[in-house]
Amino acid sequence: MQIEEAIQTRRAVKAYDTSFKLSREEKDELLQMALLAPSAFNLQHVRLVEVGDPALRAQIREVGWNQAQMTDASMLVVVCAQLDSWEKNVRRVWEGAPNEVQEYMAGAIDNYYRGKAQVQRDEAMRSCGLMAQTLMLAARGKGLDSCPMDGFDFDAVGKLINLPDNHAIAMMVAVGKRTVEPKPRVGKLPFDEVIIRDRF
Repeated sequence: MQIEEAIQTRRAVKAYDTSFKLSREEKDELLQMALLAPSAFNLQHVRLVEVGDPALRAQIREVGWNQAQMTDASMLVVVCAQLDSWEKNVRRVWEGAPNEVQEYMAGAIDNYYRGKAQVQRDEAMRSCGLMAQTLMLAARGKGLDSCPMDGFDFDAVGKLINLPDNHAIAMMVAVGKRTVEPKPRVGKLPFDEVIIRDRF
């Protein structure tokens, strides 16, 4: 599928074919594509928890407003952010670059993030959004459907997946084969209202 078609036909799908199963290899291929998404300073803040255990998925659905796609889609991914990646991974993510680049980036990253909890969280969440969208477009490119979700008890899901203290959940993404056609797009605001040239 061409990228334009994938963008135009990607929809938030809620109803999935429970008999359709992605193999581990197919899931891993989608996850590998998602990992190509950009991240601030190449910090790779995002951790993708691919939930395959049916019992765990049922528990997540219980704390997720009983959204059927949490159990019915072939794949469920909890998109998480490692909030202190800026400090813990700074050397690892620039390994292989020239020493002067490594030193420069380490200093720039430290200066940008240290003591700024909101910046740390904001940057990590932006990276999560980029990766989630990349995953959804990768899925659509393979003729699959997806649904981004934030309608769930974040703390309860965090407990269920043993979320470390230095991580935060951004959203979930379900992937699979839809069983119903998406409803027509409605309520789209006018192009000229949402696109601003140069200044408000």
